[in-house]
Amino acid sequence: MTKLPTLTAYLDAMQKLLAFILQIPPIDPSTHLRTAFLLRLTGDVMTSVPGYPPQMKELQTLLDFLDDLDQAWSAVLKNQVWDPAAGEGVDLIVPVDAIQPGDPPIRSSPVSQTERTRLRSLLVTGTAGLEEWMAGLNTNGEDYQIAHGRSMLSGDGVLTCAVMD
Repeated sequence: MTKLPTLTAYLDAMQKLLAFILQIPPIDPSTHLRTAFLLRLTGDVMTSVPGYPPQMKELQTLLDFLDDLDQAWSAVLKNQVWDPAAGEGVDLIVPVDAIQPGDPPIRSSPVSQTERTRLRSLLVTGTAGLEEWMAGLNTNGEDYQIAHGRSMLSGDGVLTCAVMD
């Protein structure tokens, strides 16, 4: 559980941690550290979000964060370096002339089967918790996707979100 007063404040703090974790290069011996920290952050988010009261005004912030987390996992599972400008993982390319004879080889270990299993477990249990949390949104009987789209149209009249899958 967290002591931050609102879901938005919590997600802002987690966004900063996510950015920090993604700066860890996917090069041994740091590869497993990046994965371990990202697993920890994922588990914390999945258990902490349902502790906040569900509010429609914070839904887009949550969806944006979950999309960033998804992109982060995509990069980690592919052993990619994080490109903060593009907001996605990119392949690490080491120029041949940068490799010196006698230097230890550059290696990047893949995510282990144990780590993949742990991630899957976090996602299965976390998704169930988030679905229950979303059921508590005040949607006036509408499907949450329709209600969310309608809430995004209020105010300045500009739709600020894409169609949710």
